[in-house]
Amino acid sequence: MAAAYELTVSVRTQYLADQSEPDRSTFVFAYAVTIKNTGQIPAQVISRHWVITDANNHIDEVRGLGIVGHQPLLEPGQVFEYTSSATLATPQGSMRGAYFCVAQDGEQFQAVIPEFVLSLPRTLH
Repeated sequence: MAAAYELTVSVRTQYLADQSEPDRSTFVFAYAVTIKNTGQIPAQVISRHWVITDANNHIDEVRGLGIVGHQPLLEPGQVFEYTSSATLATPQGSMRGAYFCVAQDGEQFQAVIPEFVLSLPRTLH
């Protein structure tokens, strides 16, 4: 049986060579996020918390209301997709985090964003 309160998050990444300046330690990555309500109750994404770590273990935390200017209300089975970007000072890093959500019945819960890697295509071994 599915959990009553559950959003499932998946992420695809892409290195943006045209926006990056490796000689200035600027590496830009796009990430496309898919959020699906895999629970049984409609739920709204209220805010986000990202932890962005580069290869030097420098950590940036980003918190804010909504996602790309929206606070999507997702019915069970419904999907919300968006694309954003992150800039690192190293050619590799990772991101993880959580969305803070409120279900239609008032229950508050978190949707975990599993850690994913940001890396130049030629540097993965």
